[in-house]
Amino acid sequence: MRLTTKGRYAVTALLDLAINQRNGTISLADISTRQEISLSYLEQLFSKLRRRGLVSSVRGPGGGYRLAVDTNDINIADIVDAVDESIDATNCNGRGNCHEGNMCLTHHLWMDLSVQIRDFLKSISLAALIEREEIRRISVQQQQLQTSGKIPLTAI
Repeated sequence: MRLTTKGRYAVTALLDLAINQRNGTISLADISTRQEISLSYLEQLFSKLRRRGLVSSVRGPGGGYRLAVDTNDINIADIVDAVDESIDATNCNGRGNCHEGNMCLTHHLWMDLSVQIRDFLKSISLAALIEREEIRRISVQQQQLQTSGKIPLTAI
C-alpha cells in the first residue's frame, strides 16, 4: 500500500484541527507544535485541503484554519484523496502491467485489498475518531505539553 506520510500527516492534522477548533480558528503553527509536523509541510497539505473544500482559512491576526465541513461528513478517505495520496496495494498502480507488461497472478488479490482499504477508510469519519477515548486522552496530553511549554525539540 502506498499510504505515505503525506496521507498520514493530513489525517493527523485534520483530526487535530477538528478537536481544537471549538476555540475558534487554529493556526498551522499550533498544529505543527502539537503534532511535530513541519510548518512548511502543513502549509502544502492545507493548501490542497482548502482547494478540496475540507478546510477554510481566515487571514490576519487571530487567523488560522477551521473545518469547512461537519466532522460527520468528512471520512478518512476524503482526506487522503484531497492530498493526492494513493490507496493502492498493487505494484503497478492498478494498471495491470507489472509482470513484463502483463497482469501478474496476484493482481486481482491486491486490487481487492485496495478496495477493502478504501472502504474501511470511507467508513470512518472525523467525528468517529474524535469520540474515541484514546484519541481524546492523547489530545489532552498534547495540549498540556503545549500549554506548559514542554514542547518536544523536534517541533521547533
